[in-house]
Amino acid sequence: MKNLQLISDEYLINKILLIRGKRVMLDSDLASLYSVETKVLNQAVKRKISRFPDDFYFQLTELEWSNLKSQFVTSSWGGRRTLPLAFTEQGVAMLSSVLNSEVAIQMNIQIVRIFIRMREMIADKNMAYTKMIAIEKKLLEHDVNLKSYKDDLEYLFNALKHLLKTETTERKKIGFRKDKN
Repeated sequence: MKNLQLISDEYLINKILLIRGKRVMLDSDLASLYSVETKVLNQAVKRKISRFPDDFYFQLTELEWSNLKSQFVTSSWGGRRTLPLAFTEQGVAMLSSVLNSEVAIQMNIQIVRIFIRMREMIADKNMAYTKMIAIEKKLLEHDVNLKSYKDDLEYLFNALKHLLKTETTERKKIGFRKDKN
């Protein structure tokens, strides 16, 4: 049995990708974490396909897979005969019901906690950004005593906005984009 304590949260966070605007994990990464072969994981999903609606998983397109491989710049991606499956947070949670092993259950608990923590971090940043704008507006418009510090405050708030905003922007989406004509 794999020692689950050796898998850091940072390692798991790096396995979560943004594809089609969704945070997902690839079947091969999940299989490795669960100590099973990728084909075993995919067969288990296919046997219980009714538990996996479209918003729980999807199969990558050739272009998405090609772009993803080029981002990792590694030669160890060869050997797949099928395109990878990408599982959303809900799909990952459902995997514990089809992979009935202690490793899968414990790993799912850790992965779901990571997804939740990522959502909370994004929400906290968005809330901090909203509160900061409200404070900035109140300070600069209503406090006569701070008018002499207006330039300094604007500089400070602009720097904070930039830091908060760049952290919450999404990465470039992978995949085919159909032009609207």
